[in-house]
Amino acid sequence: MPAPFWIEPNSPVIDFPDVSLALDEPDGLLAVGGDLSMQRLLKAYRSGIFPWYSADQPILWWSPDPRFVLFPAHLKISRSLRKAIRKQVFSISMNKDFEAVIRHCSSVPRPGQNGTWITDEMQQAYLELHQAGYAHSVEAWYNNELVGGLYGVAIGKVFFGESMFSQRTDASKVAFAGFIQYIHTLGFELVDCQVHTMHLQSLGAELIPRPAFIHALEKYCDDSKLLSKHEHPLLVI
Repeated sequence: MPAPFWIEPNSPVIDFPDVSLALDEPDGLLAVGGDLSMQRLLKAYRSGIFPWYSADQPILWWSPDPRFVLFPAHLKISRSLRKAIRKQVFSISMNKDFEAVIRHCSSVPRPGQNGTWITDEMQQAYLELHQAGYAHSVEAWYNNELVGGLYGVAIGKVFFGESMFSQRTDASKVAFAGFIQYIHTLGFELVDCQVHTMHLQSLGAELIPRPAFIHALEKYCDDSKLLSKHEHPLLVI
């Protein structure tokens, strides 16, 4: 089996190998090394690549085939989720507390996982992306307590979802549904969910071939910033 491409740490060259060279294994490992500079992360997302690694590993860069995505127009809201939304148990906001959301995503236990891939280095890198207006958080509040949310990166008309957490039933689902409805009104065309989960499949996410995903990025990843980095509430319909 060929080895993944090696990127020298802090190399001034931020190009990645073509995603077609990703290893033919689950999740498509493409490259190892490099850094989490803003320039490299944005280049990675635009190229269909994302970082995912543990604290005891070098940075690993992935490009799965097929790719798990959600088209905002295809969002599915189940009867039970619709019922939860109508109860108006949660208030939903965007960019109210990015730091708290990423911290919760890094610390909430997940079935089948020991520890977290959201290292301190990752948290700092995405805080910098947030301050620059690229990374955004969505929060679900219950009695003024943060109980769910998600964060990711917006480039042009594509939102690259990174992680979500929930500490009350339906909190993250209500936050996700409200956010997808909102970005759909702004003209977003695609949400990258990276790898398959039953949770997101229930909300309408689907697998598409990597070439189709790359074509969509070439079409929709322009230089526009459709999301404001400032805090505001979201309405879930």
